[in-house]
Amino acid sequence: MPADQITPAIRLRITFEKNESMRFTSHLDLHRAWERTVRRAGLPLAYSHGFNPRPKLNLASALPLGFTSDCELIDIWLESEMPVENIKNALESAQPPGLKILDIEVISLDAPKLQKQVQSSEYLVTILDFIPDLANQLQTLLEADSIIRTRRGRDYDLSNLIEDVSYLSTNDESHQQFSLLLKTQANATGRPDEVLAELDIPIQTANIKRTQIFLNNN
Repeated sequence: MPADQITPAIRLRITFEKNESMRFTSHLDLHRAWERTVRRAGLPLAYSHGFNPRPKLNLASALPLGFTSDCELIDIWLESEMPVENIKNALESAQPPGLKILDIEVISLDAPKLQKQVQSSEYLVTILDFIPDLANQLQTLLEADSIIRTRRGRDYDLSNLIEDVSYLSTNDESHQQFSLLLKTQANATGRPDEVLAELDIPIQTANIKRTQIFLNNN
């Protein structure tokens, strides 16, 4: 069988951290970093069929520059089966600074593309400069019937993309924190930086971490 016609033998879903060392790495560069990691690990990465074969790697959802995460997801297809523990050890020995593998599980080869399964994302926002009335501002935001904003020259309703907002207690450094649950779908993606802009909170005065990605398991 020609090399470009090899059928993948196993599909893996990897949960990983994207931490401070890689917070300003773009979505495309993150994809390339994973491709290099798999190669350095010596794993038999599968490729798509056709005249221009591409490595079969599938990230769940783009994370904006400057954000960190402890729940990123990527699907990787390999041409031959291997014990998951061996795969994990190989990848951990090759992973670059800024990435940390948390979990690996085997996924059905016929499962939908990872991007099509993503429904929403949860974020933890840490405010570095104290805001006296933050809890009330968040409640007003959550209860708003409509929040019209403009992105790339087009108006949209931010309120339709906000599923939940919760004010949290301060962290160990006395910084205010709140959680955001936003839709994360192909044509309906809420961005935490847009929420901060609506609240008149400068993005440079906040740390944002994605804490969970919710999938449609159907």
